[in-house]
Amino acid sequence: MNKKQIELMKNGKGFIAAMDQSGGSTPGALEDYGITESEYETEAEMFELVHAMRTRVITSPSFSSEHILGAILFKHTMNNKMEGKYTADYLWEEKGILPILKVDQGTENKENGVQLMKPMTKLDDLLAEAEKYNIFGTKMRSIIHSANPDGIKDIVAQQFEYAKKIYDEGFTPILEPEVNINSKDKLESEIILKEEILKLLQGLDDEQYIFKLSLPSQADFYQEIIEHPNVVRVVALSGGYSQEVAVNKLSENHNMIASFSRALLQNLEIDQSEEEFDKELKNAVVKIYNASLT
Repeated sequence: MNKKQIELMKNGKGFIAAMDQSGGSTPGALEDYGITESEYETEAEMFELVHAMRTRVITSPSFSSEHILGAILFKHTMNNKMEGKYTADYLWEEKGILPILKVDQGTENKENGVQLMKPMTKLDDLLAEAEKYNIFGTKMRSIIHSANPDGIKDIVAQQFEYAKKIYDEGFTPILEPEVNINSKDKLESEIILKEEILKLLQGLDDEQYIFKLSLPSQADFYQEIIEHPNVVRVVALSGGYSQEVAVNKLSENHNMIASFSRALLQNLEIDQSEEEFDKELKNAVVKIYNASLT
């Protein structure tokens, strides 16, 4: 475990950029950027286009350690280069930004009001690859749709089980039990989720975890988790909120920083000039950074 990197993530000012759209979410990300599905035929072509988009974002002058602590990557991005360096090395060596890898293999169908992660059959190989590419941490996502105590308990238990394995391999895991922002009983789900997380945190030894949670229904709702000695950071996902709404909600939550994707990239378009592109990116970066300082 790199102590300098852990210290940066724990105490640094800034936020995490989520750049890990994969599989089913990639066409939507490209369409938002201005590339329709008619402009590519194969999955390989699709991933090349999204890598070009991510390269444009990450190599932009506004994407810097002045405002950004880390960036979450998809495996394809990790395996590819930016300006002659593998992406993780480019991020850390050129930008001073921590590289983080999405490691889950998607979610199961909904059961008991939740979507558990599919079994991570490729995790061992992926972590070995991540070590080779100098990855700092990992991220894994599951989804809570309703306040079902059994389902939420299963979600948290699964997240902690994989987190322990990942931590033991030398990485800092981000646990992401997302609560659907459109859930009719979102607050009730958050109450159960917090209780389950705090319960399992009590059983840890020296493990250090990051939690990525939906912006809560009540401001400062996750302070007990934020202040727990085994928690490096609690970061917020935008979860489909617009940039304006996500930034406003985040600013109400003290000591919680952003890990936004759509809210970061929503105004970026392929046909913008480099000057226009960087201006829009900088505007988003500064807004999200300022909300992360509260």
